[in-house]
Amino acid sequence: TDDWAGDAARRDFTINALFADADGAVYDPLGGLGDLKAGRVRFVGRAEERIAEDVLRLLRYFRFFGLYGRPPADPDALAACRANADKLPSLSGERVRDELLKILLVPEPADLAEMMRSLRIFDHILPEATDMRRLRMIAWLETRAIKMDSVAPAPLRRLAALMDTDAEGAEGVAGRLRLSNRHTLHLVTLVAPPVDMKPDMERAGLHLALHRLGPGTVRDLTLLALAGEVAVTPVLPAAKTQGWISLLEACDNWE
Repeated sequence: TDDWAGDAARRDFTINALFADADGAVYDPLGGLGDLKAGRVRFVGRAEERIAEDVLRLLRYFRFFGLYGRPPADPDALAACRANADKLPSLSGERVRDELLKILLVPEPADLAEMMRSLRIFDHILPEATDMRRLRMIAWLETRAIKMDSVAPAPLRRLAALMDTDAEGAEGVAGRLRLSNRHTLHLVTLVAPPVDMKPDMERAGLHLALHRLGPGTVRDLTLLALAGEVAVTPVLPAAKTQGWISLLEACDNWE
């Protein structure tokens, strides 16, 4: 088509209906720039119709809100998401996986997860998602609390933090989301740790874990254990905090 407005009308959100020509002139037929500036994530036209065209747009709404939105969320969008949540199982596991892992990488994933749980989104794609406090803490550790180059946001680590289940439950989640064999093993290991990471861990036990599991997995297990602790006790003694940091440094220095 050569019709900007006609093309825009087929998009999902107004902020995704922005166009630029070869000279850089921006065309905004649906007010997307205003919505972007105001932190509004709005479906194009009727939210129900856009979701009916592709149910994945329901999950995309939360990802875009997590990246660009500011409260309060659009009530029409939320109502449509709640009303159509039971259609999510019709999507392939791969499509749900890709969108869910992107959602978990937004700056404040716990806020978004709380919103999704309140709308019963997780009931249909991830009923194991109940540990919002640990997800909040793992995101805080990754982005603000721990200043180490090796500690950065990781979607599988955040997924494990969010889930409250056992090894069998983690395998079930991995199957529904069509994770690779390697990612399945990693998720199961994070959800059901084969070693108890503690800030006063003996050196021999730490070296054995590093040898058997590798520094990346031990780092993830350390961060998850720390997140679980600070979710209950936000302020730790300095010595205990340094003990956790020493475990992470051991992962960095492992040869």
